[in-house]
Amino acid sequence: MQLHRFHGGLKLAEETDASTRDPVLVMGVPSRLIVPLGQHIGEAAEPCVAVGDRVTKGQRIGQSKGYIAAHVHAPTSGEVVEIADHAVPHPSGLSAPCMTIQSDGRDDWGETRMEPWLDWDTRDPRKLRQRIRDAGIVGLGGAAFPTAVKLNPRAGQRIHTLIVNGAECEPYISADDSLLRSAPEAVFEGIRIVAHLLGVERVLFAVEDNMPEAMRALTETLPGELRERVQLVSVPSIYPTGGERQLIKVLTGQEVPSGGLPADIGMICNNPGTFKAVCDAVIQGRPLLSRIVTVTGPGVQHPRNVEALLGTPFADVIAAAGGYAEGVDRLVMGGPMMGFAVHDDAIPVIKGTNCLLATRPQDTPAPGPLMPCIRCGECAAVCPAQLLPQQLYWQARAKDFDATQEYGLFDCIECGCCAHVCPSNIPLVQYYRYAKNEIWAREKERQKSDIARERYEFRQERIEREEREKAERMAKKKAALKKKDSSADGASNENSDKQAAIQAALERARARKAAKAGDAVEGAATEQADKAAATPETHTEPSQSGERDSTDTGDR
Repeated sequence: MQLHRFHGGLKLAEETDASTRDPVLVMGVPSRLIVPLGQHIGEAAEPCVAVGDRVTKGQRIGQSKGYIAAHVHAPTSGEVVEIADHAVPHPSGLSAPCMTIQSDGRDDWGETRMEPWLDWDTRDPRKLRQRIRDAGIVGLGGAAFPTAVKLNPRAGQRIHTLIVNGAECEPYISADDSLLRSAPEAVFEGIRIVAHLLGVERVLFAVEDNMPEAMRALTETLPGELRERVQLVSVPSIYPTGGERQLIKVLTGQEVPSGGLPADIGMICNNPGTFKAVCDAVIQGRPLLSRIVTVTGPGVQHPRNVEALLGTPFADVIAAAGGYAEGVDRLVMGGPMMGFAVHDDAIPVIKGTNCLLATRPQDTPAPGPLMPCIRCGECAAVCPAQLLPQQLYWQARAKDFDATQEYGLFDCIECGCCAHVCPSNIPLVQYYRYAKNEIWAREKERQKSDIARERYEFRQERIEREEREKAERMAKKKAALKKKDSSADGASNENSDKQAAIQAALERARARKAAKAGDAVEGAATEQADKAAATPETHTEPSQSGERDSTDTGDR
């Protein structure tokens, strides 16, 4: 297979022999585990158990809410004794929410373990992706990006090549080397699962040329059904070949676009440890609970690779490698190029902890005095991302963060090549990290402002809508009342007309009655007069005796 060369890079001394002499040591369960709720790129998980609760091994104790996030599980059984901020691995030494579990020594799985899927090849890819998400798997090469998100390309985005990144280019780190020697079958099974999930037919498995034992183990273990799809490739050990973009360039000659992702050119790249974690989750129903950590450096008594539970304090991991040597003054998480110093070995192992490097003053002499940039161009010559490090430095120093983005700040992988060759001893990577953090902080503030503005606009719109609806209701009510009044007036007029008609009828009835009564009186008078006229007139004669009528009052 024809290999290609990326721009820049360094050939560094190899320091992995001491840590690969012995097989991987599986540590026991510590008495206390400090499990951070944010062990990945993205939003930290939220506690789903409380202080005083008993948890079992593999039980979910941190629930992820966002899309770019990962669940957190209990590495062993025991009691939750504290949920509080604790020092975590970070360049700034900050603290973050952690869950402290007091181990009960039983390492009991309980009833929360996921069901093993031995028939995974009959499962829908969406269910496999959900299983990977449920298991809290992230990239174990150091970046700790949620794997379920990485294995979920956008609609219409076809993935044709899967790349296994077995190129450990840091001088001291040998965690992947030891994994490939000790568990190649599990790595291949994870590759089969992911290839089925993505529907890819081509797998490029890159191993550095300074890992002959790992290459031998892979060649001897490669399953027959994968021989046509998986191509084992030995790549030069030039730092930073293990960078995702640089490895793609070496293997395929293609370049990932600036600001883009490997999926944009149909490729996905993952670490061997990530594939083993996928195998454990699908085949065994085991979430991500532990990882291999290289414990090395002149400051360690017995350098070796150790499989430690997540949440194990660094001090316990160092003790498993024989403890500190005399005169140790510095403990670094990661390698000498991209790692950062930690100031307390009570800090716990997280999903991204691939190496603990202990050094003495004589092993890492102090850099010379900081001097002005002389624009020699050495940094640009070794930059694997083909950036202009000195320009980024000037812009970051001037706090011109817009200009740093124009010069491709976020294409910087912080490999440290520029600082390594700088004759002025300028800590260039620190300036780049500072600029990135400031930009991210401003972006978060902008998002908060946008959310506040949207809430205010929504509230104003709601108030206006309610007022408009109230006005409409009032208008409808007035119209209804007006209509009711009109109906009432019409009904009143109608009633008045009816009353008038009734009154007129009554008047007519009274008039007829009166007329009838008058006729009756007149008829009676006429009849009486007629009767009187028909009766003969009677005359009274004077008495012969000359006596007067007794009615005569003249005698009185």
